[in-house]
Amino acid sequence: MPRIDLKSLILGLSLVVALLTFGNGFFASYRIQRDLLMDHALESNRVYAAKQAHNAEGLLQAIQQQLAFSASRLAARMTDEAWLEEEVQRLKGQSQSFNSVLMVRADARVLASAPDSLGLTGHILDTPGAREALSRQTPLITEPFIGASGNLLVFISQPIHDEQGRYLGYVGGSLYLHQENILQRLLGRHHYADGSYIYVVDRGRHLIYHQDDARVGERVTGNPVIEAVLRSESGSQRLINSRGVDMLAGYAPVPSTGWGVVAQTPTEVTLNALNRLMGEIVLRATPFSVICLLLIWWMARRIARPLEQLAASAQHWESNSAAEQIGAIRGWYSEAEQLKRSVLNGLALLHMRLGRLNLENVTDALTGLFNRRGMQAAMDGWLMQGAPFSLVLIDIDYFKRVNDQHGHDVGDQVLEFVAQKMRECSRGSDLLCRAGGEEFVILLPGAELDAAVQLAERLRQAVAASISPTGSGLTLSAGVAHWNPGAETTKSLLKRADEALYRAKGEGRNRVLCAEPPATE
Repeated sequence: MPRIDLKSLILGLSLVVALLTFGNGFFASYRIQRDLLMDHALESNRVYAAKQAHNAEGLLQAIQQQLAFSASRLAARMTDEAWLEEEVQRLKGQSQSFNSVLMVRADARVLASAPDSLGLTGHILDTPGAREALSRQTPLITEPFIGASGNLLVFISQPIHDEQGRYLGYVGGSLYLHQENILQRLLGRHHYADGSYIYVVDRGRHLIYHQDDARVGERVTGNPVIEAVLRSESGSQRLINSRGVDMLAGYAPVPSTGWGVVAQTPTEVTLNALNRLMGEIVLRATPFSVICLLLIWWMARRIARPLEQLAASAQHWESNSAAEQIGAIRGWYSEAEQLKRSVLNGLALLHMRLGRLNLENVTDALTGLFNRRGMQAAMDGWLMQGAPFSLVLIDIDYFKRVNDQHGHDVGDQVLEFVAQKMRECSRGSDLLCRAGGEEFVILLPGAELDAAVQLAERLRQAVAASISPTGSGLTLSAGVAHWNPGAETTKSLLKRADEALYRAKGEGRNRVLCAEPPATE
């Protein structure tokens, strides 16, 4: 199967990581900013709706106080037609609160009205609002209805009682919903270029104020915000309104009337600025991304170059100049340099095994492991190359007791058993040695101290858990040390490992201890 080269692999992986990182960052940034914008719009609309609801509540209370004051004056002068006419004109013109004002007797006859153009004085008034006011005989704000003048209106009234508490009639004012009224002047149009606006609904879900005059009086159902505000709740919510538009709405109730004020902004308008911003970010980031990819391609070539040279040189290991060619390769980063040293070490080991050392001189006849001469040659080679390695010095616990109790033949079998366990627990590149007697050494080229400790611990546990030629109970103790280039001699390294082994014996055997670091001058 065709293999992908390292340059293409690095470039491809970098491109994938860059795209994933940019995509994730872009998406996360968009989501965070979108949520912040929407939360800000929701909170702004909630605060504004609450402010306008408070203003409307204050306005309605002021209007009812006006009417209540007038009702208290009317009770004693119900037969004074001139004064009644003057009073309704005063109510109509003093504060401009009402589009029309009526004073109605308990038998539904209009005693006075303003403006004069209504022509209702002396007539029996039979409208939904009039009937409700006469029936309830309490302060009242009606739901929208068509009045005698043909206008869609909300009627606000106060009952009139004499000193004995008898009901005499009511005085009230109308707000014409399709004409300019005090509610419109309070709320304003609030129809901005971004599509934000405010509307008011009554207890029956009728729109009593809306930026679209054609919708005033319309009954709205299925809107969760309206349902919430009519439950006297305040807050904010994203919703699809009755016209199918995605909105960010804030709402608040008007307590005395049960009305609800809703301020809302189209979600699309809120996010348009963010969408333009994110598009601009992509445009501005593209040139930088291209430059980064070119830089990655150049770095990929530089990273792959030493490895390509090593691969080419490794094909001619049998050449006398192979070591020289490999040594001339510039490993400008640590992994390439380590690989170069490992290749040189492999060459040195190969030449050592093929020519300079006799196998019989470097191996132990009983176990087949390297003997002390082979161990020393390997360490000397690594010291010459400056290649770091770790060393595990191992001793069989109470081995003399094995020879004394079972004989030297069984003792030899135990040594072979331990050698086999060392092979099972070590790496293929590790050098396994018998230093003499019951003492063994494992050399781990390129391994750090932690890796050597793990191997030693794995070997110790394997021996302790296995059935040896003497049965169960055979254990090992070990000292572990690490050599860094230029740090010390092999003699010093072995001494430190031996001291760690001695401590392991002294602390009860069947354990692995690390050597103290080399003394610094």
